[in-house]
Amino acid sequence: KAEEKKAPPTAVVEGTKVLAPMPGMIIRYLVNVEAKVKAGDPLLILEAMKMQNTISAPIDGTIVAIKFETGASVARNDVLAVIAP
Repeated sequence: KAEEKKAPPTAVVEGTKVLAPMPGMIIRYLVNVEAKVKAGDPLLILEAMKMQNTISAPIDGTIVAIKFETGASVARNDVLAVIAP
């Protein structure tokens, strides 16, 4: 097996992944990287089947990564954001 290349530090993110519950389009993020959130806080709006769905934080913590831009199409189970405790 080939030796794995080490990813740059900015690409390595530890924490709880917030997954897309369904395919859709990111309408807007309601938080920024480094924002402190509580479980249940709204993170982003995902439009699916002409309905806007609010995706909430599963845990208390700090947003350490936002994986998509506004307007991006996402598939079910894509990582939308990462929250570190």
